[in-house]
Amino acid sequence: MKDILLIEDDHDICEVITEYFCTKGTEVHKVCDGERALEVVDEGLDRFGLVLLDIMLPKADGFTICRSIRKHSDIPVIFITARGREDDMIFGYSLGCDDYIVKPFLLSVLYMKCEALMKRTDKQSAAEVLECGEIRLDTRRLCCYVGDREVELPPKEFAILRYLMEHENWTVDRDTILNRVWGYDYFGSDRVVDSHIKKLRKALGSAGKQIKTAVGKGYKLMRN
Repeated sequence: MKDILLIEDDHDICEVITEYFCTKGTEVHKVCDGERALEVVDEGLDRFGLVLLDIMLPKADGFTICRSIRKHSDIPVIFITARGREDDMIFGYSLGCDDYIVKPFLLSVLYMKCEALMKRTDKQSAAEVLECGEIRLDTRRLCCYVGDREVELPPKEFAILRYLMEHENWTVDRDTILNRVWGYDYFGSDRVVDSHIKKLRKALGSAGKQIKTAVGKGYKLMRN
């Protein structure tokens, strides 16, 4: 597995997690306060495969850090926290976490959850070229093609198309597109999605018809 970023202010918990993961061949990088965690997020998370994140931290809480992470990255995030209330869990998932573990927990279970999430993420990342009908998207080079024609897309349209292609044949609601493309702290109207979909369809030309409108729900990308 890739290295893991552990954001936790409890020294004892840091030590037991680090030692256990080390026996499995996984290196853990520790950050002990929220302010430093936000700096690490801004510096980039590419070297990590997953984030383990406490909620109750000095200087900035875990919810704030998770929100910042989702502005920059789709890296898997697991909350590890003593806050086991239902509303805390629901809020954590609404911010984009992938799992929520209440302390105390079994180290073996924590490790298996991390391993499963990272394997799934690696498989998704391996698909650098996405294809659907006439549309081909190179996610590494950030290029879009309709047939043999290269199509220049602004960042927002590219991100929307990528998400729709990754969820081909799924109806994706406007709120989900807003959260994934604009970020979880966007407070404008969800109708901005409609405007960008219109621009995207126009840019795709004949392939624009592959983006179907699910009335009252959202949008779906299909092969024809």
